[in-house]
Amino acid sequence: MLKKGKKVLATVGIDGAIAFTILTRVIQAAGGVGSIFVIAKFLTPNEQGYYYTFASILAIQVFFELGLSGIITQYTAYEFAHLKWENGQLTGPGYYQSRLSSLLRFCVKWFGIVAIFLCFVLTALGYYFFKTYNQGVVVNWQNPWLLLCISTSLNLFIDPLLAFFDGLGEVKDMSKVRLIQKITNVLLLFLFFFLGFKLYSSAIASLVSISINYVQIVFSKRITFLKAIWLAKGADVINYYREIFPFQWKIALSWMSGYFMFQLFNPVLFASEGAVVAGQMGLTLQALNGITAICASWIATKIPLFSAYIAQKDYTTLDELFNKTLSSMKKVCILLLGIFNVGVLLLNYFNISYAHRFLPLLPTIILSVTCFVTQITYAWATYLRCHKKEPFLLQSIVMAVLCSISIFITSKVFGLMGIVIGYAFLITVVSLVWSFYLFDNKKSEWHKISV
Repeated sequence: MLKKGKKVLATVGIDGAIAFTILTRVIQAAGGVGSIFVIAKFLTPNEQGYYYTFASILAIQVFFELGLSGIITQYTAYEFAHLKWENGQLTGPGYYQSRLSSLLRFCVKWFGIVAIFLCFVLTALGYYFFKTYNQGVVVNWQNPWLLLCISTSLNLFIDPLLAFFDGLGEVKDMSKVRLIQKITNVLLLFLFFFLGFKLYSSAIASLVSISINYVQIVFSKRITFLKAIWLAKGADVINYYREIFPFQWKIALSWMSGYFMFQLFNPVLFASEGAVVAGQMGLTLQALNGITAICASWIATKIPLFSAYIAQKDYTTLDELFNKTLSSMKKVCILLLGIFNVGVLLLNYFNISYAHRFLPLLPTIILSVTCFVTQITYAWATYLRCHKKEPFLLQSIVMAVLCSISIFITSKVFGLMGIVIGYAFLITVVSLVWSFYLFDNKKSEWHKISV
């Protein structure tokens, strides 16, 4: 029975790493769905608006992370492709061992400093925003916000280390680590809501669950691997400014552009329409983000493999794996989006009170379509970025500018529907066509040159 189940999973491209990652994101999505009912019961509509606007402002961490986590996975995979573990010892050419060690050292030092800086910036920015745009609403948000800033900063430091392990080929193991963290977060979130902690619920749950990631690294054999790599440093190092920065600054701009494309809705709606509408947008986007997170597992867990095949110039195997993975991802995405929209339809049809915590059905359907398109462009971009290049830089910046202008203008003139329709047009027409052009042309160009 077990073998038969594994065979069925294999037919849709699900291996061990994807299985754990999907389970993590299913729990995240289930927690999001479950939180819909919990939030509706234990938070007022205004508190719901604060809850989701918190998340959008915390996403500003992308301006500090600067796309380095994904880059670390790729660069680690490139160096480790020439190394291996034997009886707990790192073996292989000293050149690659030393370069891998220098990458780990850079990761720890860089994110240690940036995480502290992020905590101070987020705290100050949040206090200013919510004091300025609260529209007279009385909500106890100050201390929960401070705790969320601390947990976000701790996460900024630990996440690159998990990405480093991914690059070492420990994708399945890191998926387990993330799974435990996510289960803890969801369970604690629900527990604290039921205990009446309100906005404190998310803050304390995040702080505790992220701390568990540290425990899983420090009090396990994983710390032994890190120590071995740390001590392997020799004369050969990865030069940040010569090797990483020329690639990273492009990724950083692309990621920062992504904030204006995907996270600007809630703060703008909070300031213009109030906390209630911002809460509806937040809840709808949470469900859609849960779906995209699950679907993205197919591509994200294959980054080390993509990078390794590119390093070996095995483009035939690379494309076979990518095409199969993308096909599976699209099918699952369509299925989950369909289930979600039918669910929203039924809530409205039977006039269930929870329906009013979501956006109306029409904008929900429109956002679902953009969600599917975004998944495809994400897959194309990931494929190209595994080549240590960033061809999406100009596209990301232009789309961020267009989306920002559209959101600000349409929010003032047409309100919610204006925001949704303007955004959908830019994503499903402009971004999709441009992304396909980049993917098709750059893949042909790079592989032809490299052969």
